[in-house]
Amino acid sequence: MKKSQNIPRTLIYIGLVIWAIVNLFPVYWMFTFSLKDNEEIFGSNVAGLPRHWLWSNYTEALKTGHMGKYFLNSGIVAVTTILITLAVALMATFALTRMIWKRRKTLNKFFMLGLTIPIHASIVPIYVTLSRLHLLNTYMALIVPYAAFSLSMAILVCTGFMNEIPRELDEAACIDGCSIWGIFFRVIVPLMKPAVATVGIYTFLQCWNELMFANIFISKTALKTLPVGIQALSGQYTTAWGPIGAALVVATFPTLFIYVFLSKHIQESFIAGAIKG
Repeated sequence: MKKSQNIPRTLIYIGLVIWAIVNLFPVYWMFTFSLKDNEEIFGSNVAGLPRHWLWSNYTEALKTGHMGKYFLNSGIVAVTTILITLAVALMATFALTRMIWKRRKTLNKFFMLGLTIPIHASIVPIYVTLSRLHLLNTYMALIVPYAAFSLSMAILVCTGFMNEIPRELDEAACIDGCSIWGIFFRVIVPLMKPAVATVGIYTFLQCWNELMFANIFISKTALKTLPVGIQALSGQYTTAWGPIGAALVVATFPTLFIYVFLSKHIQESFIAGAIKG
């Protein structure tokens, strides 16, 4: 009986191992790709370990390709966008879920309407607006649109989580003398960490990987972000793909590290609305 019971478990483990290999292979391939030359990449050694570990690809990507500068620009844009999105989303959600006032449901529907608008369908009006405000070729040309398009999803996530926080905590804090701001910062915000982690990662991915806005709204080389910089590494006639692979590693691995450290909070946020009481 024990042997028959262990067979399904063994099959499950084998399936999980195969699934892990399938998901981790692109990461392995990208890393080895970044340490090869064109000859190995396109023919003699596509999937194997590099015969010659060309760490110089990273030096070329960082110095010649200016990936260090582009990485810094992407970091400034992403961090600023996350802070603005979280601040606005948390305060808006608090007003929509914990306060009673007219038209709050209508305003919530207005925010949710933003989920139906494709981000790249608004390039022309955003470009015209930024041009008239003289914001083109500045960090704000990316920060403002990114934060605006992240806000609807952020409010949706925060609303589902904040509705599960007992209102008795607000009443107890009010009896103890807390103001509205005191309830928000001392009671609500500390309990919203899983939702904050989820919104932070969602906003980070949207900012970090976005190419169209960054390519159109920023033309100064000193202000370009990583996706635009990686695109510029491809030459017109010949292309050294090793440095491009190195740039892709530089752009990808921060995302993987952030997700690994915050994945627990994301899982808590996803199940927050599933448990009552």
